Amino acid sequence: MVLNSFDETNPPRRELLDDCVHCGFCLPTCPTYVLDGKETDSPRGRIQLMDLAERGEVPLDATFAQHFDNCLGCMACVTACPSGVKYDRLLETTRPQIERNVPRAPADALFRRLVFTLFPHPGRLRAATVLGLLYQRTGAQRLLRRFLPPRLRALDGLLPPVRLRALFSRTPAFVPARSERRLRVALLSGCAQRVHFSHVNAATVRVLSAEGCDVVVPPRQPCCGALSMHAGLDTDAATRARRTIDALGDLDVDAIVVNVAGCGSTLKEYGELLHDDPDYAQRAEAFAAKVRDVSELLAELPPVAPRRPLPLRVAYHDACHLANAQRITAQPRQLLTTIPGLTLLDVAEPDICCGSAGIYNLVQPEPAERLGRRKAENLLAGRPDVIATGNAGCLLQIRRHADDTTIPVVHPIELLDASLHGDEPA
Repeated sequence: MVLNSFDETNPPRRELLDDCVHCGFCLPTCPTYVLDGKETDSPRGRIQLMDLAERGEVPLDATFAQHFDNCLGCMACVTACPSGVKYDRLLETTRPQIERNVPRAPADALFRRLVFTLFPHPGRLRAATVLGLLYQRTGAQRLLRRFLPPRLRALDGLLPPVRLRALFSRTPAFVPARSERRLRVALLSGCAQRVHFSHVNAATVRVLSAEGCDVVVPPRQPCCGALSMHAGLDTDAATRARRTIDALGDLDVDAIVVNVAGCGSTLKEYGELLHDDPDYAQRAEAFAAKVRDVSELLAELPPVAPRRPLPLRVAYHDACHLANAQRITAQPRQLLTTIPGLTLLDVAEPDICCGSAGIYNLVQPEPAERLGRRKAENLLAGRPDVIATGNAGCLLQIRRHADDTTIPVVHPIELLDASLHGDEPA
């Protein structure tokens, strides 16, 4: 009898598996369980599968893998669990086991290779986006969209409305504080963020500068490894983490600021990711300790820049890797409420993921679309003037499923920037 179906490289730990008492408090917060009500696609069901695999009672095969591919990794179950089960750690050790031991179907493997050949590389993503703009503007999109397979149709639907000039804009390498200097910070410019949301980076720099921060933006930043880590490609994630530490870790700064929730949660986990690397373990811990989401940092600084009124009704969506992974929920709201005239609306089902979840909306397009529509309906129910969320993937996902309205979907920092500088939000 096989004693363990997992290989010996960092399998799920028995003591973490035993923490789960199968109480079911996680079920109402789990997007896949809420959609279909299947126990095997709930957090406690997946923990039971891990437990059986650890005992050698089920194999690591395509059926096992599918239940973990269905998981968004939103971590809402972690915040809901009264027993403190570390489902995030269990998932982060199980997915690499699947990637090493379960062969992917050829089409699935090819599509995943395409995603990771493109998205972690800003130059390639920029070139692909130029082709995408031509595809949109020549009318080919309208003709071909309905004939695309589901995964390519999802990729097509997420193409943002980017202007050609914005694609090639660059954030200055250094912007001094506009008021008395209080901090010196570095900004992670991101991969898709610097290509598709360069205006968010620009707004972030302006706000930090207005609030008394010298801002350093190193021009040649690598991918931080967030997509790889969330997809179970732990070796690739560790390599990218080392490169990011080499690029940003030795800067003389008080904090490393991130405006993408998924990237921020990964950077804060560098100490765990590289804990057994003798050359990087201590550097990774020190690096992670400096990481701050932009809303987290600004909430720690008493505001000094005057705000102008923005009479807007705003529906705020908690990005999962901000609310659940980083436990940052009050700070973005706190910043928005410093804007005179702005009203924050209550939103139904705030704990349910929008369906973006790294590459989930590309590799699992059908449930992602159902979740995206559900989230968009809840956000639009209060008739907001603006929808705001602090993650690039969420911005794309919500914009796609709210595309039958004229309501803009923006990063909260854009609203604060508009208030500080008297502009209309983008």
